[in-house]
Amino acid sequence: MTTPPLVPPFVGQPPPPQQQQQTQAARDVNTSLLCRIGQETVQDIVLRTMEIFQLLRNMQLPNGVTYHPNTHQDRLGKLQEHLRMLSVLFRKLRLVYDKCNENCAGMDSIPPEQLIPFVEDDGSKHEDRSGGQSHLTSEERREILEVNKKLKQKNQQLKQVMDQLRNLIWEINSMLAVRS
Repeated sequence: MTTPPLVPPFVGQPPPPQQQQQTQAARDVNTSLLCRIGQETVQDIVLRTMEIFQLLRNMQLPNGVTYHPNTHQDRLGKLQEHLRMLSVLFRKLRLVYDKCNENCAGMDSIPPEQLIPFVEDDGSKHEDRSGGQSHLTSEERREILEVNKKLKQKNQQLKQVMDQLRNLIWEINSMLAVRS
């Protein structure tokens, strides 16, 4: 194992290969690893937030009833520490988010339809489907709007019938109550 040189290389001299690999590795952080770190950070944020609410729920207001200054100051210190840690976690999450966006900026967005394998994996058939899909989509939208309109009309009619039945039952009950 070689030790890094104590004297930095001259400006015109390229860095040693091992140092070049380390800096390249440091720059190219795996995006999935960043996502995992982000997920863990979000879990830590949720946990800290729950702890903050637990502290706030257990904290008594200093209204003179059972006021213990030391206990109150301890809880206040814990609360401030949790809030400070929460702020640090949010900053960390922001850095992870920015780095993920930076890593994914050069990626071309691929439509999900192309990622799903079809039984007939012929490119021309898939292109035919996607070309006619926009026409079908507008027709389907029109059909859906028509069906929704009819459904609203039927619902309105059913509501009127239910109101009429309710009034009829009310009148029958009223007549039966008058008889007895």
